[in-house]
Parts: sequence; C-alpha cells; structure tokens
Amino acid sequence: MTILRYSVPALPLKKLIIPSNSTLFHFHFHFHTMNSIAKPSASSSSSSTTSIHQVPELDSDGTHRIADQTFRRYSSSSSSASRTGRGTAILWFRNDLRILDNEALYKAWLSSDSVLPVYCVDPRLFGTTYHFGFPKTGALRAQFLIECLADLKKNLIKYGLNLLIQHGKPEEILPSLAKAFGAHTVYAQKETCSEELNVERLVSKGLQRVALQSSSESRSNTNNPKLQLIWGTTMYHIDDLPFDSSSLPDVYTQFRKSVEAKCNIRSCIRTPTCLGPPPSIDDWGCVPSMDQLGVYSQSQNVSKGMKFVGGESAALGRVNEYFWKKDLLRIYKETRNGMLGPDYSTKFSPWLASGSLSPRFIHEEVKRYEKEREANNSTYWVLFELIWRDYFRFLSVKYGNSLFHLGGPRKVEHRWSQDKNMFEYWRDGRTGYPLIDANMKELSTTGFMSNRGRQIVCSFLVRDMGIDWRLGAEWFETCLLDYDPCSNYGNWTYGAGVGNDPREDRYFSIPKQAQTYDPEGEYVAYWLPQLRALPKDKRNFPRKSYIEQVVPLKFKTVSKHGSQDMALAARRTNFRGRK
Repeated sequence: MTILRYSVPALPLKKLIIPSNSTLFHFHFHFHTMNSIAKPSASSSSSSTTSIHQVPELDSDGTHRIADQTFRRYSSSSSSASRTGRGTAILWFRNDLRILDNEALYKAWLSSDSVLPVYCVDPRLFGTTYHFGFPKTGALRAQFLIECLADLKKNLIKYGLNLLIQHGKPEEILPSLAKAFGAHTVYAQKETCSEELNVERLVSKGLQRVALQSSSESRSNTNNPKLQLIWGTTMYHIDDLPFDSSSLPDVYTQFRKSVEAKCNIRSCIRTPTCLGPPPSIDDWGCVPSMDQLGVYSQSQNVSKGMKFVGGESAALGRVNEYFWKKDLLRIYKETRNGMLGPDYSTKFSPWLASGSLSPRFIHEEVKRYEKEREANNSTYWVLFELIWRDYFRFLSVKYGNSLFHLGGPRKVEHRWSQDKNMFEYWRDGRTGYPLIDANMKELSTTGFMSNRGRQIVCSFLVRDMGIDWRLGAEWFETCLLDYDPCSNYGNWTYGAGVGNDPREDRYFSIPKQAQTYDPEGEYVAYWLPQLRALPKDKRNFPRKSYIEQVVPLKFKTVSKHGSQDMALAARRTNFRGRK
C-alpha cells in the first residue's frame, strides 16, 4: 500500500509557528569527503551584519536581457509547417517551471495546433508534513514560487502563449479543462515520489472519465484524453541508464563510473520561436499572493544574507553571472566548501528544484565554457555534483517510500529521541555551538544553507543530540528554497546512517570543522553579531561569552595532530547534489 506524505501529524509536538524570516539548495545534498578549504569571496569578508546579497546580482532588466539572449541561442528553426498535430493539448506545469529544454512543452506544441499551459495551486502543497506537522512550504519558498510563476507567465506570453493559473487539486482541474477544451492529451513532467505519483494516478483516472466525441457521431468513436508523462528532471535520462532502476548500484561511485562510461547526456530540446496560439480564454488567472497560498508570516523578505530571485530568467542570469561574467567556474572545486557570501558555489539549486533551470542546460554551458575558456577539475566537479543529484532521483525510483521511513532503505533499527525542547534548540539556533547556531539562523532567514553547513548540522542533530533524523528532514522540507524530496530525504538517510549504502558512517567534529572552514570566525560573527567583539580565534570557541551548550559533543577534543579527525574524515560524505 502506498503511504502518502500528506497526513495528519503523528506526534504531539506543539504546532510550530514559522519565524518571521523562516522559510525556505542549495541543491540536493548527500555527504562526501571534501578536502579543499574554501577561499572566501570578496563579499564574504565583509564585516557588515545587515548586508543582503541578491542572487543573481543583475536587476530585472538585466536578467531578462540575458534570458532573451539565451532563449535565442537555444531556439529552433521549427515552424508551424513542421507542426503536424491537431486539436488542443494541455501542458500541466509542475516542478518544471521553465521554457528552455522543456520536453513536455515541446511535445505538447508538436502534437497540437493549440497549447493550454496550466499551473494548479494545489492546497496540499501548503499543508503540513507527515510526522511532525511542520508547514510543508514555508514563507520564503512560497515567495520564491510566486516569483517563478510570474516569470514563467511573462516568458510564455513572449512565446505567444500564457499561463492559466487555477486554485485546486489537479485531478479535479485538469479533467474539467480537458472536457471544456476538447484536449486530447495532458502533458506533464514525470515525478517519482509517493505524493506526486498519487496525484498522477488521480489525474489519469479523472481523464478516463472524460469522453471526447470525435467528428463521427458513432458512439464507438468516443475516446478519452490521455495523460502523457515525460521524464525531464535529471541530467542523464532514465531510459539511457545501463541498468534498470531495480538494479541501481547502492554505491554512488559505481553508479557514476558506469553512467560516465556507458551513457551520453542528451542535448537540450530546442524551443520553437513561436509556441502559440493558445485557446481563447477570457480570464487566465493571476499569480497567487501569499494569502491565497495560505502561507502566513510576518515577513517573507530576507533581512540579511542571500536573497534568491525566483524564475527562469533569474536562473539563466545566475548561470551567466557565475560562469561567464565572474568566471568562477574555473575555481569552483577550490571554493565550494565555503559558507559565507554568494559566490563560493554556483547557487543553482533553488532553480533546479523548482525546474526553472535544466541540468542538461548546465551541462551544455559547462561544455561550452570548457571549449571557449578552460577545462579543469572545477568544470568537471559541477557535473560531478549534478550526477549526485541524478543519483538521488533514481534512488527514489528504486526504494520508494522507504526513503521516508525511520529505518531508511535498509530498515535499520535505532532508538532515536524525539525530545521537543532539544529539537527546538537546534531548530532555533540555540545549541550553544556557534557553528551550528549560525547555520540554523541562516536557514531560517534566507532559506539556504551551504553544503558544508548541512553536513555539520545534520551530524550534530543525529550524532550528538541523538534526535530522530526525520525531524531534521521535515524542518528542511519546510525551510529550504531548494527542497526536493529525493535529495532532501536521500541525504538525511545518509546522514543518519540509514541510507542505502551500508558503508556510510559519518560524524563531523564541530571544533575541526570550525578550525578548517571558519578559522577567523567570520561566518559565525555574521550570523551571531554578539560574537564579533571577541578575538577571531575565540568566536567559534567563546566558552562563557556565549549561551550554554545544550549537549556535550560525542567527541569533545581534537588532537593537535588531527589524528582523530583524519580517522573521522575517512568516514565522511556530504550533502550532495547541491551546488
């Protein structure tokens, strides 16, 4: 029986109110050894405690100019003459909020003479998480989604279409639209997790109840609109893998080496320059407001740190900015372990999670960069991280709902605590450990946390505090801009030692991590301004100058020679698929 993640909370945790700035990819995460020490960007060294870095830096006009240039470069010469389809096709947008490299969009155009793009504001996405009743979508991610929809609507209009925005369940909206417009097919991106799969089944059943009359009056010529699901979430296409999902390797390295040796990455779909006309509709609907989404918070605006701009135009602007304008791709591998500032990593993950950015587009841009500028370990490492993201998506196909179970795919038995007060110390950044608290403050304020930070706070919650890993996973589900169930829960199962790879066993020593990745305490001083007055070497180790530590560390001390941490490092991995 399928277990859905939409549910009434199972634990008596008190209802959590979203802090004023609390909602939220990095990308998709997993744990993996990273040996390089990040070099802070120029913006990282700023001592300002109130600075806001917009990502991308370009203003709206600049991002749309870059987007238009990119659209032209990835457009096709396909004309209406090559469009042989007839009738109306519906394009159901889900987590693929883009035009560039959207195969479902292309197939809808090709199979029809009129495309109806639809986005359903599904109330279940704004309900509560399965076990602990946290908001499924927090304020910052809701605001990001609003910006994605506004940008998608604007770009579709440029291509001769529009975006019909309807509030309600897809299984009720789509069959009704199919009947009203006589649509022969509903095209959509294929998903892999239980909630999304259940909606797909319900939509398909609803469409089967819609009878479309053909040109003949004969009853035998009635037919039903079909749901056509298109794979489009990964860099490597699932049909091109050298094994089926049930035989997917449980060790990432085996998976990576196999696909790199035996698979080709498909080219981006080239978009026709005109996708119209759409059906005649009087009211296309408005981009929803926060109130209409049912998300209530004192503020969904970022007060400090990074402010991500939603939408495909911003995504393409960030790729251009990071790869071409700032030329940061060539040093990505050396800087990716940073924690402060906008430029230590690509920051593509929020747009990848919403489908505003295609991983195949990133691949093609990396290859173009390698051809025009330089190929090195850093250019490869961006693709390496995208393969991690693919891996978690394919694992969700293999293991299904076990990714959400306490014992994970391997059904590991472990006694976890669900102490409410201890969890709230972690959630609110009040553990007494500056590195933990600073990362949790960044998460609630911006909806983002570095790859390194995610590893550290996960390890602390499950290893040092002994708290049920699902509490952490569900809180990340609430907060992360780049939330994606496959990567989020896949990484948390790895971090908790219940993942599919039985060799995984990781502990992150906070003193060692602080000494290595925040040696002068700039990161913790930024998010915990009360520490800035301390000497730099004391900011991560403030003793009585900071709040009391809520738990002792599993390993309290670090050898001057690092022998203990070298042993620990051998067992580390990292929140993967996140850039």
